[in-house]
Amino acid sequence: MIFNLERPRSRSVSLLAAGVLAAAGSTLALVPSAYAAGRDSDGDGMSNRWELANGLNPRNAADARKDADHDGLRNRAEYRQHTNPRDEDTDNDGDDDGDEVKDGRASTNVLDSDTDNDGTVDGDEDADRDGLDNEDEDDATESCTSDDDDSDIDGIDDEDENEMGTSADDDDSDDDGVRDGSEDGDDDGVRDSDEDDDENDSCDSADDHDDDEDGDHSGSDD
Repeated sequence: MIFNLERPRSRSVSLLAAGVLAAAGSTLALVPSAYAAGRDSDGDGMSNRWELANGLNPRNAADARKDADHDGLRNRAEYRQHTNPRDEDTDNDGDDDGDEVKDGRASTNVLDSDTDNDGTVDGDEDADRDGLDNEDEDDATESCTSDDDDSDIDGIDDEDENEMGTSADDDDSDDDGVRDGSEDGDDDGVRDSDEDDDENDSCDSADDHDDDEDGDHSGSDD
C-alpha cells in the first residue's frame, strides 16, 4: 500500500498561507482609516477630519488663522486645545476659551467648567482677587465683535444668566411678558441688563442706548 504524504502537507501550507493573507488584509484595511484620521492636506496644522467636522476647508490653509467665534483663539489653537471653534466658551463656565488658555492660571481649565471642584464655575470666581469675576476681566477692553454672547437676545450676557437665575435660552424666563434684561430682579433700581456692566464698556453703552430708543434688543453686539 502506498500512502500520499505530500497532500496533507500541501493542504496545511495552503491553509497557513490563507491565514497569513487574511491577517495581512485585515491590517491593511486599517491603514487607510488611520491615515485619513491624521491627514492634513493643506499643511495648516489641523487634521482633515477635524476641519470637516467643524465646517472648515481641509484644502485651505488660510482658515487656520481665522477666529470664527471671536474668543481670542484662532482655529489652529482651538484644534490644539480640543475646544470648539464655533463656541466662544466651550465648557460654558462664563470664561471665554481664549481667556482661559491665555490667563496662565492653574485655577481655570478651558475644558472644565469648575476646575477646582468647589461648586462655583470658573467664570464666577476671582482668581486674582481684584474684585472682578474672571469672566468680567476683559469687558472694558475687548472689542464689540468679541463681546460676550447673548443667545436669547434679552440684554443679559449668557455668562451672567446663571447669576441672575435666568435662562440663556429664554428671553423671558419667568413668562411675565417682560424681557429678562429689562427686569430688576434684586430691586436695587438697576436693570438686570446693567447689573454686571463695566462703566468703560462701550459695547454695553451702545446696547443700553438701543434699549432706550426702542425698548427692544433685536441683534447681537456685532
